[in-house]
Amino acid sequence: MSRDGYVARWRGVDYEASPGADGTVRLYSAEPAEGFEEVRPGRHRRLIPPDEVESLRYLRTTCTWQGEQFTVVGEHDTWLRVEYLGGRAPVAERLELEHVDHGVWQAWAPQSEVQNLREEFI
Repeated sequence: MSRDGYVARWRGVDYEASPGADGTVRLYSAEPAEGFEEVRPGRHRRLIPPDEVESLRYLRTTCTWQGEQFTVVGEHDTWLRVEYLGGRAPVAERLELEHVDHGVWQAWAPQSEVQNLREEFI
């Protein structure tokens, strides 16, 4: 499973998180927990003030595909949606990546061809 988004540490536990414009941090859990409200089945949320957050970092999943660096932006069955990190148009064109926006190229890669799949904090 690939992850891409904020992770907050609160009371020694890491949670998927979303910082709010008002400074509060929304923590998310798949399981019910004290102080968390169910927002939909399998999704529970708790709002905490920023001074209670031990750390707030951004996590992304990266990989190597066809010898180039990518970040994983989605997945479906045995396929990963990857976004090219190299920033070189000639390389993106050689790899026949889909040009989705200015400077952004993506493709569906068979998971069996992806190497060095790892999570990293940025």
